[in-house]
Amino acid sequence: MSAEPKLSVVIPLYNEEDNIGQLQEELSRALADIPHELLLVDDGSTDATVARIQRAPHVRVLEFEKNAGQSAAMHAGIHAARAPVIATLDGDLQNDPADIPAMIQRLDEGWDIVCGYRAQRKDTWFKRLQSRIANAVRSRFVGDGVRDTGCTLKVMRQECREALLPFNGMHRFIPALIRSLGFRVTEMPVNHRPRVHGVSKYGFGNRAVRATTDMLGIAWLNSRRVRYRVKPEEPA
Repeated sequence: MSAEPKLSVVIPLYNEEDNIGQLQEELSRALADIPHELLLVDDGSTDATVARIQRAPHVRVLEFEKNAGQSAAMHAGIHAARAPVIATLDGDLQNDPADIPAMIQRLDEGWDIVCGYRAQRKDTWFKRLQSRIANAVRSRFVGDGVRDTGCTLKVMRQECREALLPFNGMHRFIPALIRSLGFRVTEMPVNHRPRVHGVSKYGFGNRAVRATTDMLGIAWLNSRRVRYRVKPEEPA
């Protein structure tokens, strides 16, 4: 591993023992030409997820003492990242690591964060309906400019993390928080795959209802953000 990775890949994990091995293999192939580190954040798994992680010099494992939620895992991993570019994706194999290099190229066009959206989503009709409603309502109230904030696959410049605050539900509002500090947000279609192993950790109660409550808080927070830039100091 390069002493200075150019990319940090943050992956929250919770009971993904049957997925972690394949995910690491896919990441290795997709990022073969990019010096990178993997930040695997285990959110208090109760299965063999941690034991099945393939250890290597470029693999860092953060283990929570107990389950704290996806937002906590994302926040911890993003703020522990060493590289100037940070990618995030789920540990369930539904996000495709092969999309990451193209997303990095979009940063070179002047964007600060590139958010994936699942153009052909491989989920149940009910789950797709939940997300469609939640995304429409969220976009109206917080104006984040993205159509699918529930897609974890994102690539951002390291500076964007200063906008992220540790609270339950943060992961749903990453684009809104980052845009509120003046960073440039864009999106692009990404591959989405059906879940093969394990089960979804989120249902209607903790997806739609909590997201609606959080949305009101984010709208208030962004309206109260303090923005400032410090001029270069004059030489003595």
